[in-house]
Amino acid sequence: MPKFSIIIPVYNVEKYIKRCLDSVINQSYNNYEIIVVDDGCTDNSIKIAKNYPAKIISNKHVSVSEARNIGVKHAKGEYLLFLDSDDYWDKRLLENIINSMNNDPDLIRFQVRTVTDQNETTNYNEISFQNKNGPEAFKLISNFHFVESVWCYAIKRNYYFREKFEFKKGMVHEDFGLTPLLIIKAKKVNSIGYIGYNYFRRKGSIMNNPDYEWIKIKVRDFYNHYKYLIEEIDKTNIDSKLFKSFIANSLILKICELNKKEYKQYKNKLKKDKVYENLLTDTLPRKIKKIIIKISPKMFYMFFKR
Repeated sequence: MPKFSIIIPVYNVEKYIKRCLDSVINQSYNNYEIIVVDDGCTDNSIKIAKNYPAKIISNKHVSVSEARNIGVKHAKGEYLLFLDSDDYWDKRLLENIINSMNNDPDLIRFQVRTVTDQNETTNYNEISFQNKNGPEAFKLISNFHFVESVWCYAIKRNYYFREKFEFKKGMVHEDFGLTPLLIIKAKKVNSIGYIGYNYFRRKGSIMNNPDYEWIKIKVRDFYNHYKYLIEEIDKTNIDSKLFKSFIANSLILKICELNKKEYKQYKNKLKKDKVYENLLTDTLPRKIKKIIIKISPKMFYMFFKR
């Protein structure tokens, strides 16, 4: 059995796929399988991928979320890793993850560097910890710069299947609809300080589309993910106050991307669905924050960080 299954959805990234796959095969640790999911490519991406020791699964174009689900179904490794095809790893990432596995964790968090088209880089140095349960880990990770991005976690496959996790089909912001549950339901979570994931911010990527109709789709899907997360956490006995406050904050911030008409509609929808009531009020600053947000989310997020 390979230690890792590395799942890479691929859709028309011929300019970046070689760098991505090179970063895997050049790892200092090599007990892994590469699963490339061809998400209906029409360029040379898969032709390039065939030059690598990867299992290639061809499919019609179905979206990143479903492509990841397909990859998981074919995975044989002890741990799952998701790698976006325009991103890439540092050479010692797998080695550093392996060195954090002595306590058999359900989830291992590693850290991220952003890289732009202009080769500008930003490192996000987050704290290390070991052997935290889900709620303890969530309290710490919720303060990290990247929280929901599934590609900065190694996930034990048995845990993933036991909890029947999957990405929502045909929806964007699919990480937001899953990763918070991956964290808080875990029995043991480790975080390593190693910055091993290079998140490439490129123009024209699916999440950087500036079209306003696309923004409305993203907000709609984000709202549906929020409702799903609430439903799922309410099925557990986990203390979920912080969890609910985090996802409520995330949703409230998301609607601020909308223009006046749609923003007002969602603002009223949040009130009707009692989203604001999930914000924590255990300190005076948080009480004040809740009051201001209920009046105007845009005003609050214009002047204060989440």
